[in-house]
Amino acid sequence: MAQTPAQTLQADMAFTMLPDDAAIRSVMLDTGLLRQARPGLVHVVSSTISVAFARELAELHRLADIGFVAAPVLGRPDVAARGELNVLAAGAPAPLEKVKPALDVIGKCVWDMGEEPSAAYAAKIACNMMITMAIEAMAEAVVLTEANGLSRERFFELILGTLFGSRPYHTYSRNIIANEYQPGFKATLGLKDLGLASAAVEQAGRALPMLAAVQGQMLEVVESGMGERDWSAIAALTVQPRGLSA
Repeated sequence: MAQTPAQTLQADMAFTMLPDDAAIRSVMLDTGLLRQARPGLVHVVSSTISVAFARELAELHRLADIGFVAAPVLGRPDVAARGELNVLAAGAPAPLEKVKPALDVIGKCVWDMGEEPSAAYAAKIACNMMITMAIEAMAEAVVLTEANGLSRERFFELILGTLFGSRPYHTYSRNIIANEYQPGFKATLGLKDLGLASAAVEQAGRALPMLAAVQGQMLEVVESGMGERDWSAIAALTVQPRGLSA
């Protein structure tokens, strides 16, 4: 086992999964840790970070003669424990090929996002944005159907068996049915990722109304003191606006 962070960067490859841009900057850059890495190392960053910071990291790694591979992942903790993550990988061909065997260990599928690391993070941010939109869509559908006498259990049986059978709908419909929001992915992290999506869209000179709506919902969850609950708790704000509690 490595005794210091610097020792981990003397290997052929090193994976980091720090929670956000600020954490990576604090641990890897402000301390000078990146400059202590062995030349030729491939650094795999599996965090979900901003596209702007990804571009900055790519340049800093180039200057330090260190390979940089973006590898954010899709999957909750139970999926990670089974080694069944979906890995969104991007980077130059040589370092990407070098770390591919390690990526195969943690993921059931490694998706090639191209040579620009920022593209992989844009894809991951977009996926998380779409999951929150799916959660809000289910919550709003429950409001409509329950107001007209259809139980949420029966409604979800319908949509899961017909139009919306993907993993996010299966996973988060269970939370909505039970009105239980124990964390798999915390609302605070969800809010962070929606902020990254907003920043990326703003840099592109565009505005996304559905993104603004779910970001507002997630902010309300966090500000109500529920930031440690699962991010699907945004559904409770819609289904029972005054019933969200610890």
